[in-house]
Amino acid sequence: MWVAEPAMMRRSGPVPIGRRCRRHPVPGAAGLKVAAWLKKIFGDHPIPQYEVNPRTTEILHHLSERNRVRDRDVCLVIEDLKQKASEYESEAKHLQDLLMESVNFSPANLSGAGSRYLNALVDSAVALETKDSSLASFIPAVNDLTSDLFRTKSKNEEIKLELAKLEKNLTATLVLEKCLREDLKKAELHLSTERAKVDHRLQNMDFLKAKSEEFRFGIRAAEEQLSTRGMDASLSHQSLVALSEKLAELKRQTIPLKKKLESYLDLMPNPSLAQVKIEEAKRELDTIEAELTKKVDMMEL
Repeated sequence: MWVAEPAMMRRSGPVPIGRRCRRHPVPGAAGLKVAAWLKKIFGDHPIPQYEVNPRTTEILHHLSERNRVRDRDVCLVIEDLKQKASEYESEAKHLQDLLMESVNFSPANLSGAGSRYLNALVDSAVALETKDSSLASFIPAVNDLTSDLFRTKSKNEEIKLELAKLEKNLTATLVLEKCLREDLKKAELHLSTERAKVDHRLQNMDFLKAKSEEFRFGIRAAEEQLSTRGMDASLSHQSLVALSEKLAELKRQTIPLKKKLESYLDLMPNPSLAQVKIEEAKRELDTIEAELTKKVDMMEL
């Protein structure tokens, strides 16, 4: 029986020239058993040199014991198989003798086709794992095999249905994935467009902020310049806007008065009184025009 070479033998390798492994006498019964075991294993081949010490002796003794137990187990298995083979041969001889005595039949007398049928029967019994080749053994085995076949077919049908369902779901998933990819591309395109718009608006906002600051500084400088020239505060833009709003309010208030006045236009006017009112209105209009012209001229300065 083959036994693995001890580890220390594999590690040691060939012994270099000029360097010899020390050989010590093998101590005790364990050393003798190891030596006998190595001699038995290698036979006529020389035993490789190795360093002999208590550790290597212990390892080799352990290996020899395991090898001995393994050999014993193998021998027992071989003996058991031989015994079973002998029992099978005896049973076969008994059956052959029984056939010869009862029906004068022997397998050797079979034709070629009969031998093939007999071999097929034996192979079927072995494949079906029946205890013998009788019909009572074959029918349950075939029934079991048929049931297994039906169960396998049913399982295959279930697997096919599940596979079809998975393929359908996979197709729907692939279509959905394609739609999502297209939507993602559209969203990315829209996002890039909106980002460009936002960047443009930010640039415009920065430009407007810069212009606003520039106009603010210009207005402040103009106000300081006008203040140094003694400009009246009533001529400022805010004052003029307030006057314009006040003028618009006055015009709005005069609308009902004009309508009321139109109802008196059909009456015979008093010439002297009308002349006085006209003169007053002309003077007031001239005063307002003069004041407005003065303020406009001062703004142009």
